[in-house]
Amino acid sequence: MANRLEQVLEEHVARGTVPGALAATGTAGGPTEYVAAGDLPLDAIVRIQSMTKPVLAIAALRLVQAGRLNLDDDVAAWLPELANRRVLRTPESPLDDTVPADSPITVRHLLTNTSGYGMMTSPCPLQEAMIANGTQAGQEPLSVGAQAWLDALAELPLAFQPGTGWRYHHSFGLLGILLGRLVGGSLEEHLRGDVLGPLGMVDTGYTVPQETAHRLPAAYRHDGGTLVAIEPAGAGFYVAPPPFDLSHSELVSTVGDYARFARMLAAGGRHDGHRFVEPELIAEMTADQVPAAAKTPESFFPGFWEGAGWGYGVSVQTAGPHTGRFGWSGGLGTTMHADPDGSFLVLLSQVEMGPEIMQLFAAVQ
Repeated sequence: MANRLEQVLEEHVARGTVPGALAATGTAGGPTEYVAAGDLPLDAIVRIQSMTKPVLAIAALRLVQAGRLNLDDDVAAWLPELANRRVLRTPESPLDDTVPADSPITVRHLLTNTSGYGMMTSPCPLQEAMIANGTQAGQEPLSVGAQAWLDALAELPLAFQPGTGWRYHHSFGLLGILLGRLVGGSLEEHLRGDVLGPLGMVDTGYTVPQETAHRLPAAYRHDGGTLVAIEPAGAGFYVAPPPFDLSHSELVSTVGDYARFARMLAAGGRHDGHRFVEPELIAEMTADQVPAAAKTPESFFPGFWEGAGWGYGVSVQTAGPHTGRFGWSGGLGTTMHADPDGSFLVLLSQVEMGPEIMQLFAAVQ
């Protein structure tokens, strides 16, 4: 497997898909094999973007099993800014055409991207408002801290009644802020103590320490057939100290760190022979939790729901040759999946998602 994987990565480096790529593959009960191609060394610390979502999901589930959180808790207990929400009559309605929310936003809604907040994929008044107040998601690093971001989001109505629709991304920024408030301190310190540290994810965090900044590669996008740098190597937003509270932000990690995380998921929540997350909670996390009525074509990119669902922080294959496979990707060309047989794969690059990266993903999956 590793030899074939290395061949695929080297082919894509040669054709200019990526300047470099890293991969890890293995099984829950066996060794992990690592592959590096191009100019990314195995110890590179990369921006994993939305691959943060499964990490936050595990952090939340660890708090659930510790009795500090319930999946059906009203998030307003920690995020009072989100109490008494107004809901657009339709997702495309004018911002003043609203009705009261008929139920609170819950922790489960955040984990399943069904809170009513998220990316609007087609032009509408809510999308315009999100662009105007800086809450529309994009590839650019965050420009405001967690509290300012939350306040701006709370000014806007929900796109739909909680639990009845699906929109991507923002629920996990809200989840990060909620977890930080729940633990009464730094979210990053909590993650290090309860998730990252116990799993041996020593280089994973919201920023790269200055002493290891040389391990942060540049990030690129395809533009007219060439790769153009969009974030510098060893500098920029992700190098410590953080510019503001990053509870709503996304992590950096290494192929070794994320392979440890993926291996725990592939093992059904066990790490080094010990139970890390209850198997019942892992089963919920990796099962489709989205009602069929919420899987509308405009909720995400075309074709996303064909044979797929969403659990807690991960997509889930519900049909086809890889039924039961779960995992997720990041916008700078990173991806992870695990299969019911206990096998897993992690792939890291630093090239913005697009047709070229999707071809690479298809080749390794």
